[in-house]
Amino acid sequence: MDKAKTEPTFYVRDIPVYGDVILAPMAGFSDVPYRALCRAYGSAMHYTEFVPAETLLVQPNPLWRRLDIKAGEHPIVFQIFGNNAQKLLAAAQRIEAWQPDIIDINMGCSVHKISGRGAGVGMMPQPGLVADTFNLLSTHLSVPVTGKLRIGWDDRQRNFLEIARIMEDNGAALIALHGRTREQKYNVPADWDVIGELKQAVEIPVIGNGDVNCAADIDAMKAHTGCDAVMVGRAAVGNPWIFARRERQDVTLPEIIVTIKLHLEEMLDYYGDPKGLYLFRKHLRRYFKGLAVKPFLQKMLQTTDVSEFEHLLMIVEAKLLAA
Repeated sequence: MDKAKTEPTFYVRDIPVYGDVILAPMAGFSDVPYRALCRAYGSAMHYTEFVPAETLLVQPNPLWRRLDIKAGEHPIVFQIFGNNAQKLLAAAQRIEAWQPDIIDINMGCSVHKISGRGAGVGMMPQPGLVADTFNLLSTHLSVPVTGKLRIGWDDRQRNFLEIARIMEDNGAALIALHGRTREQKYNVPADWDVIGELKQAVEIPVIGNGDVNCAADIDAMKAHTGCDAVMVGRAAVGNPWIFARRERQDVTLPEIIVTIKLHLEEMLDYYGDPKGLYLFRKHLRRYFKGLAVKPFLQKMLQTTDVSEFEHLLMIVEAKLLAA
């Protein structure tokens, strides 16, 4: 048996992680169905979509569903965000009973309505808040506490090393770093050098994130930075094969069709019919990217009937294979 599959690649405190490619937390994408599919192709650890701490301190609401997990889905990381250490602790204590393996604080979201109020990457200009948050959570929780951050707020405040040391000193068990500032969003190439700097600066595991666009980039980032694992976000949408280190252009049409069917099955099982089909549409364009399916794709994006969708899919498969 492959040694890599029987021995952990790294540990998040006492949680073993078998593998080095991880699906990133993405709003609207990192849901139960897509995590299940990516895990089947090799994603080693899963993050939920992030949830505001405040919504976890009130009565049950739709956002709680973002922390649903599938039986056997481990290790699973519940990701939350906020701008108040006591509220983050209270939220984390509530969801700890829902049996996450790890709880993560999002300090990387650059969306203005989040970062502008001091949450997400808005925590990074507040070292005291970071220290209080990780000290409280690591002291009062039984599960490991981790954090995902960016380089800093902007080029004048590239304080990721300061924040990382504060996190580690206050009990953080892992750090994931996206190689851009808040100001850069996704508009410039990710800086992999900073991921290497972070890996040299801390003793805990480091996950690298940013501009991993194909399978070859996984090993390239690891070689460049020395990071323990690589996190894949946008490049994984419509491309779960990246977790098996397969290049998208090498995936055959029959494999694409099989994966579409598996993904839709997971969506229908979780969300029901027709909601599962409706929500699946945002993935469909990415699965068919670069293929001559435009007339049929439009029909598949418009239908609310699963049988019709499956019939159209069958026609598309036959036409493409005959081409």
